[in-house]
Amino acid sequence: MNGWVAVAVSSLVVVAVALQASSLVAQAQTKAYVEIKREAFQKEVDARPTDLYTLKNGTGMVVKITNQGAKIVQILVPDKSAQLGDVVLGYETVDQYVAGRASYGAIIGRYANRIAKGRFTLNGQEYQLPVNNGPNHLHGGRGSHFRVWDARQIDDRSVRLTYVFKDSEEGYPGNTRLTVVYTVTDDQELKIAYEAVTDKPTVINFTNHAFFNLAGEGKGDILGHELTINADRFTPIDATSIPTGELRAVTGTPFDFTRPMKIGARISDADEQLKFGAGYDHNFVLNKTGAGPSFAARLADPASGRVMEVYTTEPGMQLYTGNFNTGKPPADIGKGGKPYNFREAVCLETQHFPDSPNKANFPTTVLNPGQTFTSTTIYKFLPRSPAGKN
Repeated sequence: MNGWVAVAVSSLVVVAVALQASSLVAQAQTKAYVEIKREAFQKEVDARPTDLYTLKNGTGMVVKITNQGAKIVQILVPDKSAQLGDVVLGYETVDQYVAGRASYGAIIGRYANRIAKGRFTLNGQEYQLPVNNGPNHLHGGRGSHFRVWDARQIDDRSVRLTYVFKDSEEGYPGNTRLTVVYTVTDDQELKIAYEAVTDKPTVINFTNHAFFNLAGEGKGDILGHELTINADRFTPIDATSIPTGELRAVTGTPFDFTRPMKIGARISDADEQLKFGAGYDHNFVLNKTGAGPSFAARLADPASGRVMEVYTTEPGMQLYTGNFNTGKPPADIGKGGKPYNFREAVCLETQHFPDSPNKANFPTTVLNPGQTFTSTTIYKFLPRSPAGKN
């Protein structure tokens, strides 16, 4: 009798273990995003401490930021079924951010985008910057996206980060202090507020370089995403991706996103501008209304039901369609070991125009002592998750 009991108990244990294992497998299979752990970011980079900061609103939206490059590591927002998903490309550890693609989710400065031949003249003095993108200077050289910022979490919803560009750093004049505050709101918004001051005349251009995929990071290309851009003109480029100075009408071109259009609908057209950019990698001249943040763009993924609206005080927005993602390590193997392949993300980089220091007809990017530069960009996500749902 005892033998039969032992066999029965043993069988029950085996069944229980099997059921538990099955449940864990099912959970792993249905998990919509990778958990990002703070301890993977609590290290030192260039002898400075790094960390991970978690921001939450009252309806389930979660944003994670690291002070290595002031980068957005994760944005969790619901789909049409109220399931959270991660809509930005990135990595799970600070070591991967150091070794990988420096622009993922980063604040870019001192000058986002390109400056022709790495040269500009300010107040009669010529400055030479590092040339790091063909014949041109891109994203401030070894700029703020490579640096460890000072950071302080203000509350559950906000974090403040500060970086001081030193005089002559990457060839730019002036000690320039940049402060960025990330804030999440109950309107399902991520607000990015910039403030900068300098002790010498200099040029500045800041942006956030988040790579978005509203289906979820690592879940295929973004060619089916529908995009609207509030811009009647764009700045065409030459073969080295430097604006020609022209403000060209989008009407009748593949750059007309004044009405919703799938990103992939015309990206392979036989168009010289698309050839120069290897797809979309162009600045749009936003139709501005008022001094505050105004509507810039709307991105929608019909499959997931997620929508992202962009509002900004900036005059321009760079549309970039992940034309150089390869799916290869170390740059493009991301969270959970997923490959980030060609055109699996889209960037909507609010900023001043590329090469503005060399284009008198573009909005100025000069910052003088005594002035304070301010800028705000808002990424607003839909659908809005009911309070307490996630």
